[in-house]
Amino acid sequence: MKKLIIVAATAALMTACASAPTHSLDQANAAISAASAANGKAKKVNYEWRDTGKMIKKARKAKGDGEYDKAVKIANKAKRQAVNALAQYNEQKNAKPHY
Repeated sequence: MKKLIIVAATAALMTACASAPTHSLDQANAAISAASAANGKAKKVNYEWRDTGKMIKKARKAKGDGEYDKAVKIANKAKRQAVNALAQYNEQKNAKPHY
């Protein structure tokens, strides 16, 4: 019986730890700010990808709802998209057409 109680307590503790947020409001703000800055650079050269702005909006909403982990995850993905858009722009800007 004692083993069963210990196993149940350990499982409950692990579940509680897994659901505890690991990011703060400041971290969410920083991630969203970084994503917005990177996307601004892509916009400046007319190479913003279709979903990046939408993702930043979703990150802001998640932050507003207190879901900081979700906000950071979405903002980091948006930042990667913006960085990749700029890389694509730089690769393509001097490309010659293949006709």
